[in-house]
Amino acid sequence: MNYSWDFRPVFAHFDMLALGLLNTVKIAAVSIVLGVLVGLVLAMMRLSVRRWLRWPAAVVIEFYRNTPPIVHFFWFFYAFPVLLSVSMSPYVAAVLALSTQSGAFYAEVFRGGIVSIERGQWEGARALGMTHAALMRRVIVPQAISRMVPPFIERSFELLKTTALASTLAYADLLYQAMMVNSQTFRPLEVYTTIAAMYLVLLVTASQLARIAERRLTAYQ
Repeated sequence: MNYSWDFRPVFAHFDMLALGLLNTVKIAAVSIVLGVLVGLVLAMMRLSVRRWLRWPAAVVIEFYRNTPPIVHFFWFFYAFPVLLSVSMSPYVAAVLALSTQSGAFYAEVFRGGIVSIERGQWEGARALGMTHAALMRRVIVPQAISRMVPPFIERSFELLKTTALASTLAYADLLYQAMMVNSQTFRPLEVYTTIAAMYLVLLVTASQLARIAERRLTAYQ
């Protein structure tokens, strides 16, 4: 291989990559927050004793678990606006796709953490006269949170990596910006090697912060 590496053209456009990195973090953060809200609603529906609440939630969760993520992006960008008779920006469509998709997975994380608590603790708390709200707040949720944290973090990392699919909607995330830089520099090897390193640094940093948060949460409990 007689290839001469040259990162100077890439560094000359590093402001574009930095903007893409910022947009990636922004869309991931917003989608995680909204995904948690969606997940809580779906989890409560799945835990309900009412069948008419459980079944729709189960259908939504199974739909997202068994369809490709990119289909969700295309559906919200191309199909959903047809139903509303409005235009949809790449940012809004990507956030809707990521947050609903992650919400379906978060719902199973939340539900799994709650139902994993031993039945004896539920019965013991009820025997002490606790209301359902007090039982959840004082006994179940504090224990369930520690069991939810690892899968929640893992799913959040998957969401962060899935943000790259937003580039298919022309959203200016890190991958899309890299495509723009490559179209100007014609240095694909250097451009995509650079963003691979940027993604690596981003995910490793997020991993370390998550571990610190997990340790502090465990110590607090």
